[in-house]
Amino acid sequence: MAISLSVVLLLAIIMAVLIRGGSLKAGPAIVAILFGFFLASTNMAPSVNRFLNSIADTINQISF
Repeated sequence: MAISLSVVLLLAIIMAVLIRGGSLKAGPAIVAILFGFFLASTNMAPSVNRFLNSIADTINQISF
């Protein structure tokens, strides 16, 4: 729950900055799509959520 809420807030902030900057291109569009999936909780949202959780777990396992 904490990770998904953090991701939603982060994506919302990024999307707001990109919209204000007027540069909504391919990269920012992907951010907007991910934000939409989390916000609307569509049928695809659990798959996106699992993918992002696996990325977070992978980053967490990296030791420097």
